Amino acid sequence: MDEPRWLTDEQQHIWRQVVEVLVRVPAALEAQLQRDSGLTHMGYLVLMSLSERPDRRLAMSKLAKRACASLSRLSHVVARLEEKGWVRRERDAADGRVQIAVLTDEGWAKVVESAPGHAEAVQQLIFDRLTRAQARQLAKVAEALLDSPVEVAGLSALDRSSSSRRGVRG
Repeated sequence: MDEPRWLTDEQQHIWRQVVEVLVRVPAALEAQLQRDSGLTHMGYLVLMSLSERPDRRLAMSKLAKRACASLSRLSHVVARLEEKGWVRRERDAADGRVQIAVLTDEGWAKVVESAPGHAEAVQQLIFDRLTRAQARQLAKVAEALLDSPVEVAGLSALDRSSSSRRGVRG
């Protein structure tokens, strides 16, 4: 049996800082969105992802990838957004097996309403605390981590699909 690859003291310190960021930043964004817009962070990611599409529609499987969610989780989130009238689901005309999520006009208005507060929260949590050089370095670190899909315990981790971004920013 191979010896475990334990973290060095330096790696342990870095890892704990990364974990703290991974926990605190999403929690702060979730709290801001809930307080200001009545949205979950995942709900906002879904609305934002649809808003970036020229036709405001996307296959549920592709939307799940963009929102970094399982199809099951995405289905629950979209159901809640449907109840509020912000998203609707349709069958793909070309392939009836494919379900399409469509951002409604009310959903577009919700993104437009929510984006400024969310963008300000991101500015305060990330960019106000970093120099331009640090922000660029953070982007390089994130890119290095995300551009190399890794299999961990049989699960695909850090698998991302790249796509152009349009729509409301934040």
